[in-house]
Amino acid sequence: MCSNLKTKIMMMTNSFKFTAHVNDELSDAVARERKTIGFYDLCDQDISPFLELASSVKQKNIVIIGIGGSALGASAVYRFLDLVRSFEKKLHILDTTDPLVLDSKLNSFDMEDAYYALISKSGGTIETIAVAKYIDSAITLNKENCVVITDSGSILEKFADSRGIQHFAIPANVGGRFSVLSSAGLVPLALVGVNIELLLEGARKVRDAFFNEQGYCHSLMQKATFYAQHANTYNINCLFSYSEVFREFNAWYVQLWGESLGKKQRHSELHVGLTPIGLIGPTDQHSFLQLIVDGKRDKSVTVIKIKEFENEMRVPDNSFEHLESMDIINSYSFAELINMQADSMMEALDSLDDIPLDIIEIESVNASEIGQLILYYELLTALVANMLDIDAYDQPGVEMGKIILKDKLQGR
Repeated sequence: MCSNLKTKIMMMTNSFKFTAHVNDELSDAVARERKTIGFYDLCDQDISPFLELASSVKQKNIVIIGIGGSALGASAVYRFLDLVRSFEKKLHILDTTDPLVLDSKLNSFDMEDAYYALISKSGGTIETIAVAKYIDSAITLNKENCVVITDSGSILEKFADSRGIQHFAIPANVGGRFSVLSSAGLVPLALVGVNIELLLEGARKVRDAFFNEQGYCHSLMQKATFYAQHANTYNINCLFSYSEVFREFNAWYVQLWGESLGKKQRHSELHVGLTPIGLIGPTDQHSFLQLIVDGKRDKSVTVIKIKEFENEMRVPDNSFEHLESMDIINSYSFAELINMQADSMMEALDSLDDIPLDIIEIESVNASEIGQLILYYELLTALVANMLDIDAYDQPGVEMGKIILKDKLQGR
């Protein structure tokens, strides 16, 4: 994308037509939206308060207490970078009420040597407050070991004020699943040692290239239009990521795509949506690929691969008895091997004429690249939503479940 992160639409079916008229309508729609929706310009914010806090925190364990958009974005960035660089501090994510998982995670670090980022946009997320209560009963959350990130004026902000805990606001016009580049994601990432300036720099490249109609802008428009115009036929999008560094990014994408695009249309009673599936190659190449190739033709595929792994591990030049035929893999680097697996999978799909396929290739694993990828998918989501005539930024289905849960809790 932009100058580094490259995209290519290999095949989007022969029946697809993309016109300049569609391009102009989409450009106008997102230009209007940018005036009221905050994620477009998060890459221009002042991050000095986040960096100042990060420089003062001495604890070695940074713990996010949050769920959904309050945790997935930061987790995606951290896991992407964690395999290629050694952070002095470790990020832990407490994003569940599963007692078995919670118990295991809380026993994996020293709770006394931890700094807690308590994150809830609404300020009243039940799962988050439940975990915070448990931790507070053990070590007491205070200004020395905790920061609060929430909406301005929320009840969680009032709690922070009552204990003298520093707090940062999530912009009111930034939804939780679009908040990774806000204080919700940047504060814990800065605390753990991620270069958040480089992260925002990458996002800014994509944003500016898009609005200046440069780089991959046309292909992004084309891709969004295809998804929207073929939503009834290809209603499942498979993100096939060829590296374990993308595992948490896939989870972030699933929330972004599912919660933003599964809606009732603004001007009709029609329910629409695109179902996201996150896959990791080559593991899922040995399982889910069968369903894509020979199953129902309702899935599009996006492959993400890394051009330069910056790792020289190689298959040794030796032989196993009775396995001499496998010596064809000798001396290949594992980076070459995984990319050859990705290329082979893509060639297999490209040989078929009814499976939409495109590829995103990033240059290397660094903060700028993941920043670009995040903004790319946020833009893509906004474009598809406009084409589908839905509001990408509400989540009435999620709120319905929250209301029912609160009624159950109050009724005991």
